Amino acid sequence: MQKFKSVEELVNQLKPEKPVYCIRKHSVTSASKFFQNNFPGEVLYAVKTNPHPNIIKTLMDSGIDQFDIASIEEIKQVRQLSSTAKCSYMHTVKSPESIKRAYFEYGIKTFSLDTKEELIKIIKNTDNAKNLELFVRIAVSNEHAEIDLSKKFGALNSEALGLLRLAKQHAKKVGLSFHVGSQCMHPISYTKGISKIGNIIKKTKIIPDYINIGGGFPTIYPDLIPQNLVKYFNEIKKSLENLKLEKMPKIICEPGRALVAESGSTIVKVNLRKKQNLYINDGTYGTLFDAGTPNIIYPSKMIRENSNKFISKKMTAFNFFGPTCDSMDYMKGPFVLPNNIKENDYIELGQLGAYGLTFRTQFNGFYSDEIYEVEDAPIMSLYNNDINKSTFVA
Repeated sequence: MQKFKSVEELVNQLKPEKPVYCIRKHSVTSASKFFQNNFPGEVLYAVKTNPHPNIIKTLMDSGIDQFDIASIEEIKQVRQLSSTAKCSYMHTVKSPESIKRAYFEYGIKTFSLDTKEELIKIIKNTDNAKNLELFVRIAVSNEHAEIDLSKKFGALNSEALGLLRLAKQHAKKVGLSFHVGSQCMHPISYTKGISKIGNIIKKTKIIPDYINIGGGFPTIYPDLIPQNLVKYFNEIKKSLENLKLEKMPKIICEPGRALVAESGSTIVKVNLRKKQNLYINDGTYGTLFDAGTPNIIYPSKMIRENSNKFISKKMTAFNFFGPTCDSMDYMKGPFVLPNNIKENDYIELGQLGAYGLTFRTQFNGFYSDEIYEVEDAPIMSLYNNDINKSTFVA
């Protein structure tokens, strides 16, 4: 992969006509070390967030050797880089073929479920294996999350009691898990989830081998400034202590966005300016999906294409339209950029290490797979500013 010192160097050398995706390995390492040094348990990376080999390899090099996977393809991607990394199949709805292949071809023994039907399917398609680790995922409120994940997955408390008892009969080890939703903006959500797990433990008298508090840890965006992540971790520690268990289960989490968001950015070119609307060469059918429907506002900056280019100090809020013929290819922002931006200028959009690559389509033929490494700092950072600086351990 070709490497550049900065996005400015990249643009001035390549003058790209297609959107360009940038990877910052140092950002991945910083976030990974932060979690490993501060979270009170083990860290599994949610591969769906960004499965690029360079990202997974960098995480492995930084010390993460466990992965939350949701498909056979994701297992393959991890296995291509490591034959020993632990993969946990945390998607609660899997096809019989996927379960069978995961167990018999790839040696996956850890599976998640939220229904009796899924439990039966796992038992049947692993030939009633005796070495399974089975996680019962419970439903919790996603009230503080920017993206609600509660409608699709999770067993109600009344269902979870029976599921845990059944899983205990068929598993070598059992776990309880939950997910507070993506980009969770308040640590109290984890307290509520852990409290629900405590109620299940009291009613079943079953102390699980694992408590999995899921993902949902936030990153930083211009309009979403989270609390210090250590406050999240301290809230989790306190809530676990309040369970007052004689033996604490192994604690795990599944961060995705918080680990890799800062590592990626997209460089786009302006095709047309129409007042406060910029028509750019990437959009919601490309790396900018989250800027559309969830309306996540990415940090943005105009790239100085040459040293003589004047960049206005007056800033203006813009909306974006993507390159496709679909009018839903729209990102309302606001994206704040210099007032003199015009056709053929370049813009960097940050915080795209999470889901930027995975959501790309080939709709209308607008697709770019130009990916480069850059060494400069991301536009915004949760790990290299005052929010977390005082607690970060390199």
